[in-house]
Amino acid sequence: MARPYSKDTFIPYVPTDDVDLYPSEDGKPMAASDYHLRLLIWTLQALETHFAQNPEVYISGDLMMYYSEGDPRKSISPDVLVCFGINPKLRLTYKTWEEGKAPDFVMEFSSKSTYDKDLGEKKDVYASLGIQNYFLYDAEGLYLPSPMMGFTLVDGEYVAISADERGGFRASVLDLDFHIRDGEIAIYDPVAGEWLQTRAERTEIAEAHAEQETIARENAETRAEQEATRAENAEAEVAQLREEIARLKARS
Repeated sequence: MARPYSKDTFIPYVPTDDVDLYPSEDGKPMAASDYHLRLLIWTLQALETHFAQNPEVYISGDLMMYYSEGDPRKSISPDVLVCFGINPKLRLTYKTWEEGKAPDFVMEFSSKSTYDKDLGEKKDVYASLGIQNYFLYDAEGLYLPSPMMGFTLVDGEYVAISADERGGFRASVLDLDFHIRDGEIAIYDPVAGEWLQTRAERTEIAEAHAEQETIARENAETRAEQEATRAENAEAEVAQLREEIARLKARS
């Protein structure tokens, strides 16, 4: 007797276009709010800037990731993913069987509508895929047990990462520490001893430093000109006094 069809029934077929079988969108918004989106974009750009010199680091966000060839239902869309050892080319989707591996790091920006899945279903999927580090960030600080949470994979299961003495959570696979700083996500590089910045932030700071150096140089030039003027005036006064003394001596 044939099994009745339902919306959950998986019917294998040969598509005419791979994109039809593995679509690049799931119809869900990229972020829960403009605030989430701003912080998510900052995180992606900061990581991209940090790893810019490494030609085999792929960084993306809100990308459809398929992890079972032939079964498009086996998909998930991490807010942030980092994968080492693959080409950083632009992709429509991430298929683990084509890339030869799952990402090394994933992160979810939790919200009211996602936090339960972030702590449950997604966590289980990422662990089953062997993703070494799984991080969660609650921008509002309302939904997770802690605004920043990190997990590392041990024997196929995620173990919570404890915050260090500075409040950072070490993502071992990235060798970076994730913090809450001034109420927002921040990432620290313990090797370089500095906070990650986006390329735009670096440019802005460099321009500010250049402007400060220009102002300092102009101030120094102004002071030098003023000193030179004072010296010239002093020499003129001395010369005038000598002339006056010479006239007085001539009269006596």
